[in-house]
Amino acid sequence: MTTATAVAHPNIALVKYWGKADAHLALPATGSVSMGLDVFPTTTTVTVDGGAADDQEALGPRGPVPDRRAAAGRPRPWGDAFTLNGHVAEDGALVRVTQFLDLVRELAGSSARASVVSENSVPTGAGLASSASGFAALATAAAAAYGLDLAERDLSRLARRGSGSATRSIPGGVAVWHAGDDQGSYAEPIPAPPMAMVVVTIDAGPKPIGSREAMRRTIATSPFYPAWVTSTTDTVGEMLTACAAGDFTRIGELTESNALRMHATIEGAFPPIRYLNSRSVAVFDAVAELRAAGVEAYATADAGPNVVVLTKPEDRGTVAAALAGFGDVIESGTGPGAHLVRSEDTGAPVPGAVRPEESAE
Repeated sequence: MTTATAVAHPNIALVKYWGKADAHLALPATGSVSMGLDVFPTTTTVTVDGGAADDQEALGPRGPVPDRRAAAGRPRPWGDAFTLNGHVAEDGALVRVTQFLDLVRELAGSSARASVVSENSVPTGAGLASSASGFAALATAAAAAYGLDLAERDLSRLARRGSGSATRSIPGGVAVWHAGDDQGSYAEPIPAPPMAMVVVTIDAGPKPIGSREAMRRTIATSPFYPAWVTSTTDTVGEMLTACAAGDFTRIGELTESNALRMHATIEGAFPPIRYLNSRSVAVFDAVAELRAAGVEAYATADAGPNVVVLTKPEDRGTVAAALAGFGDVIESGTGPGAHLVRSEDTGAPVPGAVRPEESAE
């Protein structure tokens, strides 16, 4: 029985990812650029247990069937187990994790099932990149637990298959996610000036329409989507230039502009999707007032009502104090990449278990 634990942090896009060129491979329609946070970590432990049969037996006519072994954090006798923040997943979340683990098993040549226990401090489904930290941590822990020795580029490619934005949480820091084919679409760190973010959580609850559905609807129905792809491709190039030059002002201008373009594109879908609410817009206005007063701050928002403000490290306290009345405010510096904190092979599988190497196909 092999266990590995990994930690990953969310990232906030400076140039947004919105739209897939290939949904199956999670290939983006454009490149994107992000900054990793040093707050809201996800800690995920993957324990590989070879004593489980095919997970399809776990799916009844109404979805996965509960099992007491899953509640205890151990693999089901017929499939994977997933526990998130102390709650056993018995729905689509389990299916999504199992599908991801199937990719890892294919790479490892293993059919061994696993239990996944994850503690996610990011509000789930609120537009604060919970899936980015979640799948980056899962990819890192699962790769180690199944004995894969992946370069950072390949680990980034693997994380991408779970959640597109997770690819950028692998390197951490300021990173670019390249568009391209399966081999060429990965994230890597880029040089950038010192930066900080202030996260304003207006609503920590799950958004009514998830990002995947919103992307599909935007691509299919928004008349602005083709222009979004063209303009974002240009913006990525401009952002890379600004980061290399250490031009914080230009980085901020591009960040705020690109966020507003993304939300305009989403709102152009039919039926319309509106993530930003009146309080979100009020934060954007307050940030503009800070700039007018001489504080360099620029607002952005992913697919949700919560707003993140890009600023210089020396100004983060001032920005946080100015925005404290709009919601819960958390300051963040530039965060690390996904990393292992523990990996061990106990050499003692549970009774009747098949070791991963014995089950290779």
